[in-house]
Amino acid sequence: MILNQRHLLYALREYEAFYNSHRPHQDIANVRPLAPPPEPITNPDRLAHLNMHRNDRLGGILHEYDRAA
Repeated sequence: MILNQRHLLYALREYEAFYNSHRPHQDIANVRPLAPPPEPITNPDRLAHLNMHRNDRLGGILHEYDRAA
C-alpha cells in the first residue's frame, strides 16, 4: 500500500534499481541488463553445493537471489 507521494517515489526508485541492475531478463538468457553473462557452471560437484541467499526489497514484494560467499 502506497501511503503518500514520498513513499511512492521511494517504491519507484527501488523498483527501477531492481529492474535495471538485478532482475534477470528471460529474453537475453536470464542476464541482468547491466551485467555481462555469468560463466556456466559445468562441474556437477559445484552444482550440488550452490549456496543461494535471498534479499527481500519493498517489504518482500521484490526478491533478489545471489550466490552466498
